[in-house]
Amino acid sequence: MTVMAHDGGERGAGSLLSRMQHGLFVLLTGIGLARALTTGAALAPVLLGVTLLLGWYAAGLALARRTHTNLAIWWLLGLTAVWLGLVLVSSEFVWVAVSLWLLAGHFLRVPWAIAYTIPVLVIVIASQQHGRPWTSAMIMGPAVGALFSLALSLGQHRLVRDGIERQRLVDALMAAQAESETLHAELASAQRESGALAERTRLSRDIHDGLAQSFSSILLTARGAREATPETLARALRQVETSAQEGLDESRRVVSALAPRDLTDTGLTAALHRTLDSLSQSTGIDATLHVDGDVTSLPTTVEVALLRVAQGALANVRQHARAGRVVVTLTGADDSVRLDIVDDGRGFDPSHAPEATPDLALGGYGLRASRERLRDLGGGLDVESRPGDGTALTAYLPLGGVRS
Repeated sequence: MTVMAHDGGERGAGSLLSRMQHGLFVLLTGIGLARALTTGAALAPVLLGVTLLLGWYAAGLALARRTHTNLAIWWLLGLTAVWLGLVLVSSEFVWVAVSLWLLAGHFLRVPWAIAYTIPVLVIVIASQQHGRPWTSAMIMGPAVGALFSLALSLGQHRLVRDGIERQRLVDALMAAQAESETLHAELASAQRESGALAERTRLSRDIHDGLAQSFSSILLTARGAREATPETLARALRQVETSAQEGLDESRRVVSALAPRDLTDTGLTAALHRTLDSLSQSTGIDATLHVDGDVTSLPTTVEVALLRVAQGALANVRQHARAGRVVVTLTGADDSVRLDIVDDGRGFDPSHAPEATPDLALGGYGLRASRERLRDLGGGLDVESRPGDGTALTAYLPLGGVRS
């Protein structure tokens, strides 16, 4: 009757043991019937008792799938009562007690199973006496049988219960896996949205740092050429043409998400040289580049970020600083790189200059965008300035020991 008090999971885990238990009950009943008939027991009471015993047991099997545990306990007590009546008719049925002990270990908690086993054991021992002197075998045999049967039943019950628990764990793991897949899909969607936002941010930075600087150069050159001589006008037109071509090339590379034009074929140092030469030619400012350490194999993302910062800062020098000299220093170390830009222009007071103000270092949005660009790479941007004392800008990025 292993199936009586549990669901389909238990039936799957203990089906073999259950079938063996049912077979044992029928076998012991059959042996008792055969021995009772051979010993001259009254036929009618024996057959009636066997019919009631097997019928009661079969009724329990039929009701197994919808029987509550408490009702199953009453069923066990009724089965025990029928068995006791058979034992009174013929003691040959006494060993059906083995099946009763197995059932007790399954349906009852351990203390109650022990309490049930003891009186049944007493009945088994008493039924063997028949006027014969007591021997240790008459007591030890049934006691060992009771202990073994009870232990086997409890072990079977534990096995079935562990099987159910494992199945619950598997179900929980499958549910967790399904939830994890759902969360993974949501995370992938969030990452796609974040990637789209990052791409829009990158485009806005590239447009400001590249295209806007080219347009600014064209505008300043055009303004300066209003009162130019034919000779200086021709030079201004060449500068406008160069800046326009650079802006066109840059727009194409922004669209295709490539590195800035200045970095396509050469490194950061050469790109800085060209940017400073362009500044000197268009404004007459004395622009100098110093390089310290190894900066020949920087990661492309680092080169792009530093070049954009330099372009923005030098555009501010061109437009607002009224400087006569600017010095750019690129310093490479094993685990970091730093870019310093110092001019002798009019300077400003950083504490009274919100980043949204357009005439500050890097031009307001440029300052904020440059800081965000460097912060995304683990670096930062510092600006030091005082009115009438020039401006010093420092951009720094970690390399993490990795060079490309």
